[in-house]
Amino acid sequence: MVVFPVAFLSNMVAMVVFLRQQQIRLNACRVVMMNLAISDWSFSLTLPLRLAYYFQGTRWNFPDWLCRLCTFGFYVNLYSSILFLTLLSVLRWAAVAKPLKHRSNVKPGWVSLVCLAIWLFVGLTSIPFLSEGVVQRDGVPRCFEPSNNSSWCRISILNYLGLVFGFLLPFLTIVTCYVVIIRRVTSPGFPQRSNRARSSSQKTVTLVSMVIVTFLFCFLPYHLVRTLHLHSMCSDWSCAVKVPLQRAVSITLCMAASNSVVNPLLYYYSTKTFRASARTLSSSFVSTVGESFRRESIRGGSIRRGSIRRESIRVESIRRESISKKLIRHKHSEDSNTA
Repeated sequence: MVVFPVAFLSNMVAMVVFLRQQQIRLNACRVVMMNLAISDWSFSLTLPLRLAYYFQGTRWNFPDWLCRLCTFGFYVNLYSSILFLTLLSVLRWAAVAKPLKHRSNVKPGWVSLVCLAIWLFVGLTSIPFLSEGVVQRDGVPRCFEPSNNSSWCRISILNYLGLVFGFLLPFLTIVTCYVVIIRRVTSPGFPQRSNRARSSSQKTVTLVSMVIVTFLFCFLPYHLVRTLHLHSMCSDWSCAVKVPLQRAVSITLCMAASNSVVNPLLYYYSTKTFRASARTLSSSFVSTVGESFRRESIRGGSIRRGSIRRESIRVESIRRESISKKLIRHKHSEDSNTA
């Protein structure tokens, strides 16, 4: 429940910050981070439907196409995030290990094409999940569940492909980048000519370290438990094993979904320009809200003063009318006595 608002708002802020930065200066890392933020933000839009589904006792009360889209969107986000994080680590490795080639060869345009290729690759390989929609189980419409044993086995095959190409290879790539970067920045021959160079190296190490922690916390438990669960369903293990694995899948799935909350923290703590832009955006927002509140207060005060003034005029008018009536009655009384 907490993941949705935090992921939605934090990734929206991240997209706004990256768009503002790209108007000033476009670089390869910002292109990747922008795509990562788009992936996480679009994924957060599917979370309310999942929450409604589980709060209603795993009963799907929405259209069939929405069930298919939620399943498809989850896997697209999961593996596009993994590949974008991998690409980010490779770019940081290139900046440290091959700085001259990195400056001359790694252009934002080329990186944009790589990001597009990642979207296409993940989208096309996730298409089989669109075939699994709403299924009736004990008279209850359910989503996110294969319809029969053959569907379980087909998804199990897709799981092994995702495990190898969507998790193990990217994770090994990131670890390799991390090891090379650490060896490079700690070697005696590595140039430390200025504070700026040391700061850049430290930033690179921090970024890749956070990516590895993200993999270990968000992605590793889910892939391990999901593999065991699918294997148990295809091998017809006992219910005493299947039920705990099913519950473990739900828990680790939440951990995988929390990746959409962790990534904005990665942007914030790894890039100084993002922190500065985020603070500027936050100050601008607070200033705008404060100015709006001040204007509303002034407007409200003016309305109250106007109301008080109108009420005073009305009371004064009633008072004068009352005095006028008294004078008229007094005059009539004197005329009667004279007569």
